[in-house]
Amino acid sequence: MLLPVNSTRSAYFRGLSDITPAVVGLIPFGMITGAAATAAGMDPWLALGMSFIIYAGASQLAAISLLIQHAPALVVVATILVVNLRFMMYSAAIAPQFRHLSARKKWLFSYLLVDHAFALLSARFPPGDTTQKPGTKAEQQVKKNRDDYYFGGTSLLWVMWQISNAVGVFAGTLIPGNWSLDFAIPLVFLALVLPALQSRTHWLTALVAVTAAAFTTALPMKLGLITAAVAGVAVGAWLDSRAVPVK
Repeated sequence: MLLPVNSTRSAYFRGLSDITPAVVGLIPFGMITGAAATAAGMDPWLALGMSFIIYAGASQLAAISLLIQHAPALVVVATILVVNLRFMMYSAAIAPQFRHLSARKKWLFSYLLVDHAFALLSARFPPGDTTQKPGTKAEQQVKKNRDDYYFGGTSLLWVMWQISNAVGVFAGTLIPGNWSLDFAIPLVFLALVLPALQSRTHWLTALVAVTAAAFTTALPMKLGLITAAVAGVAVGAWLDSRAVPVK
């Protein structure tokens, strides 16, 4: 069902409100990422710059880990690209909802797209779930509210991620080691992934990726992560090709 919002302002603040629970789990993740960059010997301002440019926690941690191992720049870049391949699928899934936007706003929305934003938008505006005919005035209003809803949620995510990263960079050494905040990272992604596993294909793809990751952890320079991602994508694509008949 479409989100019942009445104005640009209410849509924006509804996005802020709906994303708040996810932000709670994101804060320790951001602090860990910032602290990891400092622990790796990275200049604090360079670490903050990486947070601004990459804006993807899993990729930032992977890059930091590879930099510690003095991995070649090509391997670092390739790893970041592979880890972030999921954003291409996210973008393709939500692109029809933002087709009417200007190029400038599309670039901004694509930069702000993260796992939590995709999960939020997919839950509130399922693909194909509309009650107005395309092109009507009512549908245009729905699209406008959808844009503001998305921007409300993603803007809060971006601000809190940068703040938590900065706290980790400049005060990470003050956090007691026995707090073991590392558990927050897998929990953040599990909270996003598990509700999305709604079909046999989803579960089999996830199982293959997890199994591949478990058996390739010994590979150097985090190549096991790339292997698991490629294996999961390949199996998912193969299963989809078998389920959908080619016309």
